[in-house]
Amino acid sequence: MQFGVQFFPDVRPDQKSGADYFRDALSLVEESEELGFSHVRIVEHYFHYYGGYSPSPMLFLAAAAQRTRRARLVTGAVLPVFNHPLKLAGEIGMLDAISNGRLNVGFARAFLPHEFRRFGRSPDESVARFREGIEQVELLLTCENVTHHGHFHTIENTTSLPRPTQQPRPKFYIAAQNTPDSFAFAGRKGYSVMAIPLTGAMMRPMLEAYRGAWKEAGHPGEGEVMLAFHMFCDEDGARARAVAGPLLDAYLHSLVEAAGDWLDGRASADYPGYDRMIDKLRQSTATDQIASGAAWIGSPDEIIAAIERCREEFGGFEHASLQVNFNMMPLAAAQGSMRLFAERVMPHFIARR
Repeated sequence: MQFGVQFFPDVRPDQKSGADYFRDALSLVEESEELGFSHVRIVEHYFHYYGGYSPSPMLFLAAAAQRTRRARLVTGAVLPVFNHPLKLAGEIGMLDAISNGRLNVGFARAFLPHEFRRFGRSPDESVARFREGIEQVELLLTCENVTHHGHFHTIENTTSLPRPTQQPRPKFYIAAQNTPDSFAFAGRKGYSVMAIPLTGAMMRPMLEAYRGAWKEAGHPGEGEVMLAFHMFCDEDGARARAVAGPLLDAYLHSLVEAAGDWLDGRASADYPGYDRMIDKLRQSTATDQIASGAAWIGSPDEIIAAIERCREEFGGFEHASLQVNFNMMPLAAAQGSMRLFAERVMPHFIARR
């Protein structure tokens, strides 16, 4: 198993400026590689303090590329529904070049109703826009003189520049969460998959759908899975929960507030069950998240046990993407947590690979 760091800003301007947030985040990026973490990942969200500091993962990862030499740079994830495929393909090629071929591209459908509303997009077109966007971006990265007439975008005799440094293109991930068909789509296409086990036990059948579709499509191996977790490690488990628990509770509150339209009667065939999922998260606490394995918060030994349980319950996964500075986590606390995790937790799994 490999471990990386993930950034999901959840701060208000009156709490922390963008300049301060990214200064601290890039300090964590630089140290994470020195400690042996394998990737750096960041989201794409807009407008609301839940995620809104990161409207362009490409910009952050370009800065991270200058602070690292080996770590993979992962979009977690870009949103085709809000981006023209010509723009996405060009930016992917550019960042792949800047990083000397270290980019992995995660794509997501978006799930916050307020973002769809403000961009003038319908959630009912989410799946169609997502799949067309990925198809067109892949064509632009792997072929020259591309012509493709889609339902939403038309491309005529276009070669995207710069061409990808990685051939034929960077690795693709599909972000999936609550819909088995999203996992199966990733498996059929031969893409890797990224998910967040916020709802715990639901993850195993989703990953089984992914691996089953991968196998049925005839792809070699079993696919590749990246799961994201909140992580805070301290020598004293009770102290870890006292420090990180309230911050995780605040993060969950932010998520539910940002996604609150699903609880106010908003519905879409492209998002079945999202009202129930958000309602479940509304009732969830940090204690619940730790108990279910969705958050790795505790002493090194407690976190090792939590990882072992997750691997067993979820059916195995290849990458863990760790939120280390969630909500208003102080920089020094996040640094100490990363250092202890790298010293005491990571060797337990690296030695067993």
